[in-house]
Amino acid sequence: MVNEGEKQKQDALAEAVGSYKVKQLNFRLGAFGAVVPMLFFVGWAVATSMLQLSSEIGLVMGAVIGLALGLLLCKSKWSDYAQGIFDGMAQPVGVIAIVAWFWAGMFAQVLRSGGLVEGLVWLGDISGMTGSLFVALTFVLAAIFSTAVGTGYGTTVAFCTLMYPAGVAVEADPVMLFAAILSGAAFGDNLAPVSDTTIVSATTQNADVPGVVRSRFKYSIVAAIPAFILFALFGGGGGGIDDPAAMAAMKEASNPAGLILLLPFLLVIVLALSGHHLITSLTWGILSSIPIIVLTNLGTIGDLIRFNPDSDNVVEGALIDGVAGYMNMAILILLIVAASHLLRLGGTMEVITRSLTRWIRGVTRRAELAIWGIVSLMNSAITINTAAEIAAAPFVKEIGEKQKIHPYRRANFLDAISSALGYIFPWSAALLLGWQTISELQKQYDWLPVIAPTSAFPFVFHGWFLVLVMLIAALTGWGLRYEGKDGEEVKEQPYEEK
Repeated sequence: MVNEGEKQKQDALAEAVGSYKVKQLNFRLGAFGAVVPMLFFVGWAVATSMLQLSSEIGLVMGAVIGLALGLLLCKSKWSDYAQGIFDGMAQPVGVIAIVAWFWAGMFAQVLRSGGLVEGLVWLGDISGMTGSLFVALTFVLAAIFSTAVGTGYGTTVAFCTLMYPAGVAVEADPVMLFAAILSGAAFGDNLAPVSDTTIVSATTQNADVPGVVRSRFKYSIVAAIPAFILFALFGGGGGGIDDPAAMAAMKEASNPAGLILLLPFLLVIVLALSGHHLITSLTWGILSSIPIIVLTNLGTIGDLIRFNPDSDNVVEGALIDGVAGYMNMAILILLIVAASHLLRLGGTMEVITRSLTRWIRGVTRRAELAIWGIVSLMNSAITINTAAEIAAAPFVKEIGEKQKIHPYRRANFLDAISSALGYIFPWSAALLLGWQTISELQKQYDWLPVIAPTSAFPFVFHGWFLVLVMLIAALTGWGLRYEGKDGEEVKEQPYEEK
């Protein structure tokens, strides 16, 4: 038996080392006070981007300052506020994203070091697939790849590393090319059966993943077709290229031999579509790339990993670059997840839900518009789509169940909007990740234009169209299905038997 004095000591120790979880925080500005850390970060990200002062460490600083401001507004014990930050950072969603970046980054850097970029440039030249056609092709390939591997973030890393420099070299418009990569990543994030957003949207709404994927295909494809057409029409022009001589040198250095590295690229897709985990698929992609690179004289083991005691980093190579390039972004993602967790602890989400429930008043169309609105709002504030989805899921379920909206339909609203907006806003994690990847590439290709986060977001066509499609679905009832007595989809709203 533990006496009362000993129990108090244990409780004090648990509080000191942070081994307890905070359930609620009170802020001086009420529910709005919990939003201040995230609002400050968003304002910081947009302002620095518009002033062309963005950097990943600068964004980290903005998130840190925002969290510090929240501490000053907190009426609860400051130790509870600090623990709330730690609880948020410990959520699996941030860790999963970081691991996905590291593996995808290593895979992309290995393919790049073996010359796949130069191979793609050669292919674009001889096929005539240049300019806008290359941008449209990039959108399709990114959509296929992200659907296969189930990670839009990983697709963003891989395609910004490989397709972005190749596309710029064959006269694609850099802004449109970046937007096409983000659009393709959003497509797969929404549709992939193994995507974290797909799984979260299905499980939180008590729906099965295969049924959810089948039911949402119509929304995805309706948004993808006009996006493809716009990329094909307006993706050319090569704007932003300042060094034609360097571009010509890039084309002269193009080498079809690098195209053999499409084999491990395809292997990753096949493994992912066969149901293998993302980490498994990417690991086999990396392992299969290494002997191909060495045996075909496209590179050496030293190009992939080497020890250099004269270097500050000691360990160098493509594998190291694939991880090191995302260290600051990994810190940023944890801080953003922490800031989003404060919205739940501070009661912000509860206030929003109560207001929406009063407005709905039992009307299905209003309920779906409320779902559309709350998911959009969460994704505007919480810049990681899976985290925003988790935050919005309980409200979507509560509102939808009251109107007997089918779980597939609820999951589709939750996932489509989250997948779309997660790749649009200048402060979103996916867009910042792609911008950082391109910034790192400029160290190798000094002629490569770096796109400001604020430049690309109007042209992420698939994302915008997907949000619009779901708004139209809410307004018109297109695709609306109710939940029948045995859980089946029915067109007419069932009524309770009295």
